[in-house]
Amino acid sequence: MAPSKDLTDDLRLAHVLADNADSITMARFRAADLVVTSKPDLSHVTDADTAVEEAIRKVLARTRPRDAIHGEELADTGWGPRRWVIDPIDGTANYLRGVPVWATLIALMNGDSVELGVVSAPALNRRWWAATGLGAFSGKSLMNATRIQVSSVGQLADASLSYSDLHGWVGAGRGLQFGELMRSVWRTRAFGDFYSYMLVAEGAVDIATEPELKLHDMAALDVVVREAGGVFTSIDGDDGPVGPGALATNGRLHEDVLAMLAEFDDDTTEPDETEESIIIVGRRGSEARA
Repeated sequence: MAPSKDLTDDLRLAHVLADNADSITMARFRAADLVVTSKPDLSHVTDADTAVEEAIRKVLARTRPRDAIHGEELADTGWGPRRWVIDPIDGTANYLRGVPVWATLIALMNGDSVELGVVSAPALNRRWWAATGLGAFSGKSLMNATRIQVSSVGQLADASLSYSDLHGWVGAGRGLQFGELMRSVWRTRAFGDFYSYMLVAEGAVDIATEPELKLHDMAALDVVVREAGGVFTSIDGDDGPVGPGALATNGRLHEDVLAMLAEFDDDTTEPDETEESIIIVGRRGSEARA
């Protein structure tokens, strides 16, 4: 499907928004006076998170006044089918500790579909983007970019899996399933957050998954993976950034991974007291084959 002129203009705007965000985040990265507070869910937010979202909203209010906005830090605004989805800093824990693996995520949805996404990681000097019908790219700008695509790996035994941590899978009641997946693949690494999914889009990793994510965590990643030729669903197989969690693969492996992550039947009991130790054994076993 060919992109509309409006979508091309929106992609250009998203890059401008990302440029502005990069200026703010890099100026505050590793700053001695970085202000860090805790939200009600006990996750952290920095003054850079808030400043980025406020700056993006200010530009959108001027350039796209009819569009709705959903962000991680501030209240939803507007209404209608077109909605910008913003995660000002994905990987805030990394950001506040000085780890360079974090990014600003900007997406535009039309109804339930993500039409474009930009993932900008200035501390890594990397940016990824995609729009429906345009493909997925990585580069420094629209004029300096390389098209990306997912891998052609077709067997779990040959696949590389990336994740964020083990505890979330235990908390979601799927620790044993995830442990079995780890034992079934060639290699596991915890690249974490947005980076896992961009590595899938580039073909460097074949599977990325997390059990608990929100819309702003997933929207931009969804379209980049899909336009690179991959598949992005919930861990239950529902298309798009709808949750619970996210599963991104090169497509060939998707059904096999969904089957492994499926919830147990009601009459199946998970031994919670041993679940995490089983996962760790699985992780060591798969990494020993790397």
